[in-house]
Amino acid sequence: MTHARRNAYRVMRLGGIAGVVAGALMAAQAVAGESSGQQDSSVVAQRAASLAARLGESRAAGSWVASDGQAVVAVTDAAAAQQVRQAGVRAKVVRYNMRQLDAAVDTLRAAPTVTGTAWSVDPASNKVVVLADSTVSASEWSSMKGVAQRIGGEVTMQRTTSSFTTRTAGADPIFTQQARCSVGFNVTNGTTGFILTAGHCGPKGTNWFQDERGRTQVGATLTSDFPGHDWSLVSYQNTSLSQDDVVDVGNGQQVKITGSADAVVGQQVFRSGSTTGLHTGTVTALGATVNYPEGTVTGLIQTNVCAEAGDSGGPLFTQGTALGITSGGSGDCTSGGVTFFQPVNAALTALGVRLNGTAASSASAGTAPSAAAASSPPSAAAAAPAVPGSPSDQAGFSFTVAGTVITLKALTPGLITAGASLLIILTARWVRPAGSVTRRRRGDPRDGLERWDPNGPLPLPEANTPRY
Repeated sequence: MTHARRNAYRVMRLGGIAGVVAGALMAAQAVAGESSGQQDSSVVAQRAASLAARLGESRAAGSWVASDGQAVVAVTDAAAAQQVRQAGVRAKVVRYNMRQLDAAVDTLRAAPTVTGTAWSVDPASNKVVVLADSTVSASEWSSMKGVAQRIGGEVTMQRTTSSFTTRTAGADPIFTQQARCSVGFNVTNGTTGFILTAGHCGPKGTNWFQDERGRTQVGATLTSDFPGHDWSLVSYQNTSLSQDDVVDVGNGQQVKITGSADAVVGQQVFRSGSTTGLHTGTVTALGATVNYPEGTVTGLIQTNVCAEAGDSGGPLFTQGTALGITSGGSGDCTSGGVTFFQPVNAALTALGVRLNGTAASSASAGTAPSAAAASSPPSAAAAAPAVPGSPSDQAGFSFTVAGTVITLKALTPGLITAGASLLIILTARWVRPAGSVTRRRRGDPRDGLERWDPNGPLPLPEANTPRY
């Protein structure tokens, strides 16, 4: 029985140690896999955009990230396709180049403005997609179709079932006497803290509060640009409020914002707002134009993420990177819809501020303005939800390491393996035979094994044992 227990103890101990090592390796590989997947996607997308720019408007028509995570460049000839493939990026030969698509957009802009319409270049379909909401009349729709027909096959027309509106009503809420918006990102000019939010939320001089009754003041709008663009800067006047470089995403969770970037078509993104909380979707187009009832806004990010009244100004981000602030759209978070975002880099540059927690030399930094400059409007020429970083059905705890979002789901197999193995090692202590251990006798020519009492003296060879 003792021999059997000794063998069981050895097997359990060795197996437990091997399991702990295997679990640690599994966890390390999960972290490395998430990190490389997140970083590689961004790197490949930027490489594709660079290739499209290098080919020029006459040989390329944009780039995007496909549903399988691979970047694609639209090209107009076989030689350009070969260049793209040699660079390690997928190529798709299309009919219209970017110059033709941009010309179609220019024609739409020159036509009489129809409130309730929007358009953008969709590189994946190689079309300029024109959307018309439910407020567009039959005669206006007919007029828009006539413009599209004169342009040619570059344009496709679609109708939506609801209307395009700004989402006034952070993701924390901020209130005026007339409206509610969401905080976008905390920013600074190097000395003073501000809130970056949507321009349509309120003009210069608008006072903002934490509560609907106006008892706790947040600050006042220093500058606002809407329509045309859709950004504003709110100066903190309540120094007791937190100005951290994080975004609230609900359920007591926050995501640390480590920098900013330009969005990529096909990219998975997250939006947080004070009305509907956290939602996810993908970027469907860039440089979109929207004809709101209040006026036209250009250069927007178009997505299929939903939003509702009160979500305006809230953050659009991915993997801890700021991308935009909520402008407006159509639909809701029950039936879905289209939402447009002001690109954050254009706003940071125009306002001369940077994200809190980023260095002045970072990509998100601008030239720090004086207090007087910050209060002046910028030139028109300047421009139980899922956890961010995981697919929309991966709810749970996550944390960020060096800009990489690590989810508990990715670590779970390794942690379970290591934990179970530790339990086996602890259990082995009760299987270990008590009162004796095995030790090799010194100097024994037979090199035999004997039992000995661990509390007694070390056995010595007998005096008459011959030495060979």
